[in-house]
Amino acid sequence: MDDLEAINRPARRPDQTIALFLGLYLVVLAFFILLVSISTLEETKSKKVMDSLSSEFTNIIPPSADLQSFRSKDGDVLAGQEFQEQVTGIFATELQIEKIEVVQPGRLMRVMLNSDSLFFPDQAKIRPSMLPMLDRTVASLSNRPKGQRFDLEFIIGVPTIGSGKSMPIVETLEMQRAGAFAKAMGERGIPPDSISVGMRPGHVGEAVMYFYTRTIEETILNFNVQEEQ
Repeated sequence: MDDLEAINRPARRPDQTIALFLGLYLVVLAFFILLVSISTLEETKSKKVMDSLSSEFTNIIPPSADLQSFRSKDGDVLAGQEFQEQVTGIFATELQIEKIEVVQPGRLMRVMLNSDSLFFPDQAKIRPSMLPMLDRTVASLSNRPKGQRFDLEFIIGVPTIGSGKSMPIVETLEMQRAGAFAKAMGERGIPPDSISVGMRPGHVGEAVMYFYTRTIEETILNFNVQEEQ
């Protein structure tokens, strides 16, 4: 009897839910593949949209924001101008700065100040109030774009001797101040190859900072000696 019941009992059908969902997924996938294959790019419509945007915003964007200004050939000038703006912002807040002058846009600028405004009178010690300015200057000089460098030349006026064209041989207060300035900038992390100090006969009591923007190629010494014709 048990064998007869097993034969007459209907066999279980496999679960067809998974197969049904798989079939639906394949149909949807085939549908999207068909849409992609028959679709075409409407270049005319795209061009109309771009022209509309250009005509709408052309009077809003100032000439200095022209995207063509950011080409690689102009990158050096733009980076130099940004650096000059940073330096101007640093020294513009100091009331004791005598003059800030852009000698060559994006390439060279000059900051003139009284030596005693940077140092204590008759001393080679920098005033504490000027140290934040030096910190910000070092930060700007250290932020070099790739392939470029920012340099600082510190020139201080020294008294002359004799006919007025020679500088004293012995160490003077101005020489000590030049060394103290270089040391202070070095302690604040300025790149060693970005700073140089010098002295100028006369102009006692005056200090000048020159800020240069140079490419790496301009700083490489050329030892090729041309033969005399």
